[in-house]
Amino acid sequence: MPMKANKTEPQSQTRKQKKDTPWILHIFNHICFVTTIIGCYSCHWKIKQEKKFKHGQCCSLRERLFYPCLVISFCMSVLLVFVWVESSNEYNGFDWVIFIGTGLWFFWSIVLLSFLGILAAYTSLLLVLGFLLLWEGIELYLHWCHKILILLVIVICSFFFWILFTYWKDRWLTVGLSLQVFAPYIHLSSIAMMVILSWPLAFYLIHLEGEARIRRYQMTCNERKRNKRCNVLTKLRALQVAIGLPFFLILLCLYLLPLGNFSACVQEKNKLAPKPYFFGHRGAPMLGPENTIMSFEKAVEHGAYGLESDVHISYDHVPFLMHDSDLRRTTNIKEVLPNASLTHPSLFDWDFLSTLNAGKWFSHAPIKPFFGMKPLSEADRERAGNQKIPKLTELLELAQKEKKFVIFDLYGPAPNHSLRALYVHHVVSTILDSQIEQRLIFWLPGFEREYVKKKAPGFQQVSRLHSVERLTKENITRINVDYKNLFYNGMREYRAANISINLYLVNEPWLFSLAWCSRIPSVTTDNIQVLNEMTQPSYFMTFRKQPLTWKKGHWKPLDSCHLPASLDQKNPQLPKLLLYHSSPRGGSCHTIRILLRETCYQGLPRTSDHQCSPRGMSNHLCLPRRKSSHQCPPRGTSNHQRHSRGRSNHQCTPRG
Repeated sequence: MPMKANKTEPQSQTRKQKKDTPWILHIFNHICFVTTIIGCYSCHWKIKQEKKFKHGQCCSLRERLFYPCLVISFCMSVLLVFVWVESSNEYNGFDWVIFIGTGLWFFWSIVLLSFLGILAAYTSLLLVLGFLLLWEGIELYLHWCHKILILLVIVICSFFFWILFTYWKDRWLTVGLSLQVFAPYIHLSSIAMMVILSWPLAFYLIHLEGEARIRRYQMTCNERKRNKRCNVLTKLRALQVAIGLPFFLILLCLYLLPLGNFSACVQEKNKLAPKPYFFGHRGAPMLGPENTIMSFEKAVEHGAYGLESDVHISYDHVPFLMHDSDLRRTTNIKEVLPNASLTHPSLFDWDFLSTLNAGKWFSHAPIKPFFGMKPLSEADRERAGNQKIPKLTELLELAQKEKKFVIFDLYGPAPNHSLRALYVHHVVSTILDSQIEQRLIFWLPGFEREYVKKKAPGFQQVSRLHSVERLTKENITRINVDYKNLFYNGMREYRAANISINLYLVNEPWLFSLAWCSRIPSVTTDNIQVLNEMTQPSYFMTFRKQPLTWKKGHWKPLDSCHLPASLDQKNPQLPKLLLYHSSPRGGSCHTIRILLRETCYQGLPRTSDHQCSPRGMSNHLCLPRRKSSHQCPPRGTSNHQRHSRGRSNHQCTPRG
């Protein structure tokens, strides 16, 4: 019996240990973890005792030469992802450009975003795996497949950067605008990340310092003279400097970054300009087929200030609404007349154009024109499927009925068109014959402007981006410009000259918020249903001119806080550095704190020991303590209670 009890005792202890061990350790262990990261990094999946490296010898020379390529590929891919994410306002335009070249409509912008995201994720994973291997003290060996892919990533990213710098330079302006909005948040996130990284970094530097001291202690006098031993200590010191110094410099730059940072969305809330008005870009193209009556009516329903469109002239002199230089994308021309799908719209008679369907591409197509567009209701879907190409006069009738402004781009007809030289005259006559109020027309085309001014003096002349001197000379007070021009000092010189600015094309909430904070009067948008619901700018922050703190309540000059008159009369030498804390609710001064520099209240010597009132006390003046006794101020000078005299450490307490 005793022998049996002894046999069962170890079994019970083993069961108890298994019961107390966390479930995750039954599945994973350190060997499994190390094998996984080695397998992903070096493609060696066999479990074996890996070679540990010595300090300063983490990998071979070839691996050291290739590791910067991994870092470069990571930086390039992440930068490309950031640029393309911030260019989301241009996704529809990018898809349209690809459609013009290929004839196939697809979300090419999302495909490119996914591809760049995969490249960034791949390089990031390799960097993290390399860091984990170094942390485990295992020698680095990157598999040749990974090396080929890293070089391929660098080539692909270099190709995209070449395109950006050669053909799409204005993308960098979009990045600059996005930084004006997101820079404060990126700055705070970067500081938080650096603080988190500081802990493992500090422990690693301490470990290196301990290793260096142990080696120095173990060395004899003769050994210290040997170059090999000295090289080990030198490498340890160099590794400490190579790791700690860049971290310190990056952290220092992050702390100094706000000194040169400007963001239009950081301002006083009472100085915020009114919300910009909306021009529906081809109506409301996310709610109805673009340049159709349904689309314009949807824009009116969502509070559009004006309606934007594009005008062509048919072969029999009828102005109609169409954007593209052919009919493939927005009509069923391929079904009706496939051979003429690439023909310019101005070469068709209106009788033929009026028979084309201009809505099924929007309502029944498997791929919608905008990514993430909400599905249509059954009624809207049926209505959109029956839309036709509208005349210009139909848009003018709607604008006159709803008292909405109209702005449009006027496209010239084909070279062999009969109105090639007189199409501006014909369009102006068509507008005047429609009996619309002339003030509702924003005339944007820049050619034959003098004729338009003479023929229709009531039209509001709108220009492109020209110099202030030229606009003043031509007596033009409105301009219609690309939103990327907002990067140049917020176009303050135009606003200072009382020139009204309309930005196109603003679809993203962050971009609309930047335009709002920059005091832009109006924007042209596809996304009117979302932007119209915004009650205040996104990413909006408030601040005071004295950046003493970033709390909800801000420090403000004391001159705006009402003090008793007796304080000013009896204490004319109160220092100017008087601050109070304003309540987030906009209430009275909760706490007054006097910071003494050269002079002190009632001639008291300057001390660093101050005591402030408990929270909730109003208008409590904090006086420095004195070692010698003194008399409390009279009741009429401040809200203090008088204490008995003769105490060594005198303290004035506030009234209840």
